[in-house]
Amino acid sequence: MRLPPWLGSGTRGRDLALAGVSLAGGLVLWTLGWQPQIRPHPDVPAVLFLPPLLAMCVAVGLRLVAPRASLAVGTAAVVVDIALGGSLGAILIYTQVLYDACVYGPPRLWRWLLRATIGLSVVGAIVGVVLTDRWSGVAIGVLVVLVGLLPVLTGISVRQYRDQAAAERARAEQTARLVELDRRQAVSAERARMARELHDVVANHLSAVAIHATAVLSVPGLDRTQVESALRVIRESSVQGLAEMRQLIDVLREPGGDGTAVPELVSARLAETDELVERVRAAGLAVRVRTDGAPGPLPVGVDLAAYRIVQESLTNALKHGTGEADLTIAYRPAEVVLTVENPVRRDGAGLAGAGAGLIGMRERATLLAGRFSAGPHDGRWQVRAALPIGEGR
Repeated sequence: MRLPPWLGSGTRGRDLALAGVSLAGGLVLWTLGWQPQIRPHPDVPAVLFLPPLLAMCVAVGLRLVAPRASLAVGTAAVVVDIALGGSLGAILIYTQVLYDACVYGPPRLWRWLLRATIGLSVVGAIVGVVLTDRWSGVAIGVLVVLVGLLPVLTGISVRQYRDQAAAERARAEQTARLVELDRRQAVSAERARMARELHDVVANHLSAVAIHATAVLSVPGLDRTQVESALRVIRESSVQGLAEMRQLIDVLREPGGDGTAVPELVSARLAETDELVERVRAAGLAVRVRTDGAPGPLPVGVDLAAYRIVQESLTNALKHGTGEADLTIAYRPAEVVLTVENPVRRDGAGLAGAGAGLIGMRERATLLAGRFSAGPHDGRWQVRAALPIGEGR
C-alpha cells in the first residue's frame, strides 16, 4: 500500500502524523495509569502528567523544522515529568526526540548529545551505587543508557548511513557527468579525425580532376591524345577517390547482424608513397623523391599520418605550385621527418583553398606529439613534419 503524498518522507504531514500517534500512545499509557514510575511524590494528581506529554508530542512535530527547539522542548518536558514522578509514555516519546535530534540536527548537536548521555550514564551508575550502598545501584545508570544513550547511538548510525548514501549519490552523479563529458570529447575527437580523413581523401583526387578538367576546357587546340591523357587521369583519380570514400563510409556504418567487425579506417601507409607520387606525376606535378636512412616498420598512427601529410603537401604543390616539388623522407632512430618543397606561383594563380589542409596536417602532427611547420623558406614553400616513432623501431 502506497502512502499519500502528504505523508511522504520529509514532509510536514508525516511529522504531524508522528506527533499525533505519539500523543495517542501516550494517552493510552496515561489511561492505564502507568505513572508515576519513580514515585517521589505518590500523591501527585495524574492530570499533571498531561502537559509534559503534550509538550513532548510538540517536540516530535518540530523534529525537521527546528531540531534544536525540538530537543529543548523535549528535554524540558522530560525533566518536569521526572520531577513529578515520571510517566512511561513521556519517557518513551523522549527517546524519539533524542533520535530525531541526532538524525536531523546539525553535527555539533549529536556530538554534544553523545557526550552528555555518556556522562549522565556514568553519573547515574555512580549515584545509584552511592545511594543504595550496593552494586545493584548501577541499574540507574543502565536505565539512563536505555533511555538516553541507545537512541543517540541509533540516530548517529542512521545519520552516518544517510550521509554516506548522499555522498555515494553525489559521487555517482559526478561520475555520470564525467562519463558524459568523456563521451562528448570522444565524439568530437572522432568527428575531427573523420573530417581530416575526408578532406585528405577528397582534396587529392578532386584537385587532380579539377586541374585536368580545367586544362581540357581552357586550352584550345588539344589533340585527341592530350584529351585522352587528361581524361585518363580524371578517371583514375575518380576511381581511387571513390574507393577510399567507400572505406570511410564503411567505417561510419553500424556493424552488421552477422557478427562482422567494423572495418578499419582507410589503411594508407608511408610505404605506398611511390604509388602516390606516380598518381601526382600523372596529374602534372614533377616530383623528385629522396630517402635518407633505412625504411622500417612504423607505428600505425605515424604511418597513416605521414602518408596523409605527404599526400596533402603534394596536393597543395599541384594546386598552387609551378609544376615541380621535392619530397624528402628521412628515417631517423626516434622519428621520421617529412619535407616537401616547391616553388610558388608569383601570379597567385591556381585552385583556391580554404586552408583546412594545413590545419589538418598540424593536428595530425600534434596528436602524435610531433613537430610541424609550413611557410616560405629560401624563396620556396616548405612543409616539414617530424613524427616520433620511438627508440629501436
